[in-house]
Amino acid sequence: MSEICNCKFSIPRREGFLFAGVLQTRRTETETGSCDGSMEFDHLMKILMVGDSGVGKSSLLIRFTSDTFADMSSPTIGVDFKLKMVNKGEKRVKLTLWDTAGQERFRTLTSSYYRGAQGIVLVYDVTRRQTFTSLSDVWLKEIERYSTKEDCIKMLVGNKLDLESERVVTKKEGVDFARRHGCLFLEASAKSSTNVKLCFDELVQKILETPSLSADTSALRQNLLRPGHPQDFPATNRGSCSC
Repeated sequence: MSEICNCKFSIPRREGFLFAGVLQTRRTETETGSCDGSMEFDHLMKILMVGDSGVGKSSLLIRFTSDTFADMSSPTIGVDFKLKMVNKGEKRVKLTLWDTAGQERFRTLTSSYYRGAQGIVLVYDVTRRQTFTSLSDVWLKEIERYSTKEDCIKMLVGNKLDLESERVVTKKEGVDFARRHGCLFLEASAKSSTNVKLCFDELVQKILETPSLSADTSALRQNLLRPGHPQDFPATNRGSCSC
């Protein structure tokens, strides 16, 4: 069972575009609380998914957040967004998961979403070599250009493992690419659910093990305003300029 939460949003015009609509945010049965932000957590993480159109980013995300398979025949337009709460040991982690469009015409829109991401999932289709080639030709360059976290963790995912008979990109190629570019690596299948949860579990664990990122996700949580919760703000020094 999952509950759909419709959250209205708009993107400021200063980013170079105006994009308004409804975000479909799935909350799984492991989550409790309401959409008002009152659900308690220890860390807040931003995870971005990138890769060519049709590699299965949306299907992977839906499999992870609601444990269902959606064969997405139409591409993502702009950016989709989902929430997922996970437990890592005694820590409760709130994930904000951003599913970006892979088409070139949306690049100027999605580039702003790299900012602040502690984890980035690069997805390719093991049955389409061009999607693998695009990782170095396009997506790593995008990360280098727009990512604002120097220690950002990259996870390489070869999707559509269920289509083994149609494979054109070998596992060794994926391993070699990951080693060259400092990525975690797994092959997965959104359709069969193979390794999908493991991909995100490994990514979250690595973020928590990286001191600068772990401190950042904890600080984000502390700075969040919650309805009904008193918020402590540092005292300002009225006698001097703080700029």
